[in-house]
Amino acid sequence: MRIFEGYQHGINLGGWLSQCGQPDQRHIDTFITEKDIARIAQMGLDHVRLPVDYFFLETQAGAPLDIGIRAIDRCVAWCRAQGVHVLLDLHKTYGYTFDPMDKGADRTIFFRDEMLQGRFIALWRRLAERYGNDGAVAFDLLNEIVAPEVTEDWNKIVRRAIRAIREIAPKVWIVVGGARYNHALSVPDLDVRLDDRIVYNFHCYDPLVFTHQGAYWVNGMPADFRLDYPGDPAAYRAATRTLDPDLADDTEMTRLGPDFFEAIFAPAVKHAAENDVPLYCGEYGVIDLADPGAACRWLRDIALMFDRHGIGRAWWNYKEMDFDFIGPRYGAVREEMLKLM
Repeated sequence: MRIFEGYQHGINLGGWLSQCGQPDQRHIDTFITEKDIARIAQMGLDHVRLPVDYFFLETQAGAPLDIGIRAIDRCVAWCRAQGVHVLLDLHKTYGYTFDPMDKGADRTIFFRDEMLQGRFIALWRRLAERYGNDGAVAFDLLNEIVAPEVTEDWNKIVRRAIRAIREIAPKVWIVVGGARYNHALSVPDLDVRLDDRIVYNFHCYDPLVFTHQGAYWVNGMPADFRLDYPGDPAAYRAATRTLDPDLADDTEMTRLGPDFFEAIFAPAVKHAAENDVPLYCGEYGVIDLADPGAACRWLRDIALMFDRHGIGRAWWNYKEMDFDFIGPRYGAVREEMLKLM
């Protein structure tokens, strides 16, 4: 299977231009700086995944905004100077959000509304014109499609978006994920093999009861819930049954360890190999409430499967966002974790 060259070992810059409220220049200027990119390079990572919400790039009426573009320009320049690639991820588009904190949002209307889809395509055309022919930048079309029933509509939208981008940027890598919050088991549903610069993408926070233990945004998750890794699979299965059905794991947890991830990845690996498409994990990580040693053991198991199958990946998250990697919590195990990321 081909690999996603230049995007094998990365980290997310979530919370800078995404999931942080409306654009604020002070936040943009201070949350991520050139020193952070230099630190990421020193950590031995080859890329950053840069999530961006649409309202940093355009007004509610669709007019272009400079505030987000200026920040992306700076990030790309910093990364180029450090030999680090950039995966530009449209985290939210006008009319669609994956975020469980966006209460009451309609997570299917985008897939049946031509106007919303047109806005999405037009935004990617603008991004392609600015970054599509920069060899250090790749595109991640849209973060985490939630509803499985929109799968075929999403495939159609993806094909339209790829064709539009290709008119401007024929060689840029384009990363595409599936439904169920971009779960690995949805990769086989992707029907978008249009050229040799497409990448199949998934996110992995399995088992969710471990990686999201105590998370306030997960329905049914007690704030004081804690779980070790690896642990008793029966305890994991019992805890999973208390979660929001949209977030519960689909894979039967009979044994935790590398084999657990091998089972999750197997359909995605097969689909990617059959289509000769690189495979990439755009998000994986453990909430900073978990025991650091347990998080490191989880990382060791999942990294073994990434390496076995040549799957590029980006850890969630570099800073804050409840998954803070550079803060004090991971201090004792950070060097060990960096060898695995």
